[in-house]
Amino acid sequence: MSYTRKTIDSTYFPKFKESLPSMKGKTVIITGTTSGTGFVAANTLAGLGAKLLLLNRASERAIKAYKILKDTFPNVEIHSVDCDLQSFASVRSAIKEVIQICPEGVNVLCNNAGVMALKDEATIDGYDVQMQTNHLSHFLLTMELMPLLEKSAEALGESRIVNHSSIARMNPSKELRAEYLEKKGGKLGGDSASMFFGGARWLRYNQTKLANASFTAALHERLQKKGSKVKALVAHPGLANTELQVTSVKDGGMGSFFTGLLMGMGQSMEDGAMGILSCMCLENVKSGEFYGPGSSLMAIKGKAEPFALESFYNNESTRELIWKKSCEAVGKDYTI
Repeated sequence: MSYTRKTIDSTYFPKFKESLPSMKGKTVIITGTTSGTGFVAANTLAGLGAKLLLLNRASERAIKAYKILKDTFPNVEIHSVDCDLQSFASVRSAIKEVIQICPEGVNVLCNNAGVMALKDEATIDGYDVQMQTNHLSHFLLTMELMPLLEKSAEALGESRIVNHSSIARMNPSKELRAEYLEKKGGKLGGDSASMFFGGARWLRYNQTKLANASFTAALHERLQKKGSKVKALVAHPGLANTELQVTSVKDGGMGSFFTGLLMGMGQSMEDGAMGILSCMCLENVKSGEFYGPGSSLMAIKGKAEPFALESFYNNESTRELIWKKSCEAVGKDYTI
């Protein structure tokens, strides 16, 4: 099966982009910038003057995206760092490179990269390919870069961790389950692709997006208790027209005809990027806020607005579960 991404005009992004403040003098890390919301975010931040680190799996797409940004913004400091989120070893190697590039600290870490509705397969580390890509490797990246985030927060009064969730955090389950965070890749339900009846591909995706929101809640609570100036935020893009759908159709997670109908109801990737860009750039954001075009399952498009973290993951048992299982997966007991 194949699917070609639709062309959807941006409704809100041009005016939104004009409202963003300068990011000169700030260092920003973004994962997954070869296409979609990640590329939009990187392009926007470069235009605002930020020092940029692009973390992507080594590929022709990564080289092409980096070249486009460097050619467009020749006077902006932009670094390409190889980081395969399906390998903890690769993430640790990227962390070492980031530390060398950013002795001044890090102002914003945007954990944007993600995959959707892929086959029931394990990574080289033994975890579900979706969960390790979307959450576990981002957990490792965040915790190891926390000293750089704290350094910038002390110097400038704040720094930010921005996670990227989805409306899929709400369906087919609102309960984060331990087994999806364990070394059970390839043994988590098979390859059923039914989006509306709890198909295993979509349940695994749901668990990763629930993990993104749960991690934000756990980070926010711990950072606030410590009195840290590091902010933890999360966003969702609504139904954004990106390469996620193309990849999912190719892998068998979505039918091409249905995907075409569904995406006709969505919004552009630029409009979809407003959530993470709000979290990264807007001056008055607060730790613990969630940005997106609404908080309901039907919030598929619109302006990115803030709302509170939701109780189905922002509770003591879920916050403890995500922290404990994530620490176990990466092999280190992190505390804040």
